[in-house]
Amino acid sequence: MSLSAASKEVIIATLPAVGGAIGDITPLFYKKLFAAHPELERDLFNRGNQKQGEQQKALAGAVAAYATMLVGDNPHATDAIMSRIANKHASLGITADSYPIVHTHLFAAIVEVLGEAVTPEVASAWDEVYWLMANALIAAEHKLYADSGVEDGQVWREVTVARKVTQSPETVSFVLASPTGEPLPKHLPGQYISVAVNLPDGARQIRQYSLVGAPGAAEWQITVKAVPSLAAAPAGEVSNFLHANVVEGDTLQVSLPFGDLVLEEGDAPLLLISAGIGCTPMIGMLNHLAETGAERNVSVLHADRSPDHHAHRAELSELVERIPSATMHRWYEDLADLTEQDTLHLGRTDLSKIEIADGTRVYLCGPLPFMHSIRDTLIDRQVPADSIRYEVFGPDSWAPVG
Repeated sequence: MSLSAASKEVIIATLPAVGGAIGDITPLFYKKLFAAHPELERDLFNRGNQKQGEQQKALAGAVAAYATMLVGDNPHATDAIMSRIANKHASLGITADSYPIVHTHLFAAIVEVLGEAVTPEVASAWDEVYWLMANALIAAEHKLYADSGVEDGQVWREVTVARKVTQSPETVSFVLASPTGEPLPKHLPGQYISVAVNLPDGARQIRQYSLVGAPGAAEWQITVKAVPSLAAAPAGEVSNFLHANVVEGDTLQVSLPFGDLVLEEGDAPLLLISAGIGCTPMIGMLNHLAETGAERNVSVLHADRSPDHHAHRAELSELVERIPSATMHRWYEDLADLTEQDTLHLGRTDLSKIEIADGTRVYLCGPLPFMHSIRDTLIDRQVPADSIRYEVFGPDSWAPVG
């Protein structure tokens, strides 16, 4: 479905005003939502992101980007945003009955912020935008659930921690197995699972972690980075809880695999670029390529603080060795005892001497500033925007559309 002609004119006319106020609307929306449904803040939404305002930025960015693209020349440009949101929602077990609740409090916030500017005509047009977006997400999420073989929202299962492996001073891998001994469901290279934990204050908090093992393995493996409290950000509640409290033999509540940063099959050249813990989806993809004997050209670029802080460093090298046409470059801010070489560099990622063949598919994961910089460089090097795929760990407030 598409936006009606009458509503399209209203949205075009009011988008600057609504877009300009969205930063006021979204915090008020969450305030109203959590006042009416405190269980959502306690058991569903990321409390750390709420404190930082990251969730508000993500919602504002998604709504503004969706409305902008909907009235543009290519309404299908919304597909990437919608796919990312739908996969995240599916990993949380979101169902259709959530959308009327969001609608009630979002529109109450819009009316409170914009006041008399929200005429019946304006309200009707933005209502149409909301339900176009909501119904598209509901349909996409229903398909994701069906493809996973479950009823809508029924994504949770219990797994046993088979092994806990230290990867670096701040990262630990958890190997997860079925309590019954049966193989866990297969996943696609690049996907993630949600992990839900019950915290000491009674809250049930949920976070997503990339699956780093081979997609056909009987067990799942995730790697978790401890997140200390910083001046600009609170400590990572779930990640730190997993580090400090979960040991081999414990059980965890996890979701089925979801995520749309999925490695495309074929023979197109690949450029996998990561920084820090952003290496994890790339490790999953490389495990798949190694296990399947891929012969396509693969360039692996990774940046980190130092070799000691590089999670999966040894595994990354082993995987690149197993893929005949794969090459690797690494950048470290501190090389420690290592010496610069042709493929080992001091400093930050530099693409100037990296060959990028025509038709290359790029997969990107790391901190947002890193991804912004890398994507801009790739665009400058004439890599088409639709050939660059990315994953954001946390609320996605970045929605590049061209």
